[in-house]
Amino acid sequence: MNMTPLPSQPTALGTLRAVLTGRAQPYTRPGSRSAIAKQARSGPVAVGAEGLDGDEQGDLRVHGGPDKAVHCYAWPQYTPWREELAGHAAAQALLAQPGAFGENFSLDGVQEAQVCIADQWHIGSAVFEVSQGRQPCWKLNDRFQVPDMALRVQRSLRAGWYLRVLQPGTVQAGDTVWLLARPQPAWPIARLLEVIDRRDCTPATLRDILALPLPPSWQRLFQRRLDSGQSEAWDARLQGQH
Repeated sequence: MNMTPLPSQPTALGTLRAVLTGRAQPYTRPGSRSAIAKQARSGPVAVGAEGLDGDEQGDLRVHGGPDKAVHCYAWPQYTPWREELAGHAAAQALLAQPGAFGENFSLDGVQEAQVCIADQWHIGSAVFEVSQGRQPCWKLNDRFQVPDMALRVQRSLRAGWYLRVLQPGTVQAGDTVWLLARPQPAWPIARLLEVIDRRDCTPATLRDILALPLPPSWQRLFQRRLDSGQSEAWDARLQGQH
């Protein structure tokens, strides 16, 4: 495993408010499955290369795998969602506790604008690397009972992000999130999510992004934009339309 040398004094970024896992179940549409309804775990939870012990994904074509082993969401971001969705009873019930967005880690003290791609974190006895931001899908529409929820999440840039596991170990609620290395300080997750949502096809911007340590899915996304000068279609992802 190649890792950036650890600084002598890691920086405390935030706190792990909750650790959540879920099993894949039949979902809202024929043939669909999802583990988006996750439950908080008590005590230590083992973390391996594919994610948390006891966690599953309903559609491995687009979820899970080493580059999406752990999904993170910032607990403070629930506040603006409660305000925006004040008239939606189902959404308010979900937003009363961590796990509304299907996250594995609910975090205090760190948000999309404060997390950079390729950040290396130490939590509990495990080491992680920020791999990419989340691109929300139609399952959020059905979960929140808000028809355009996935698009709202994308537009807000409050989408969360994924971690890959560099060193297996255990984590539990209350653990401190320690920043070990930040090799790409110019590229917070919010900036990358904004490029995607604003359909930015500026060649210089895309070349800069393609020089980052991207996962294969994002490498393809930004390379296609650079090659074609156009952004990708979103209907299948945001509405489940084929």
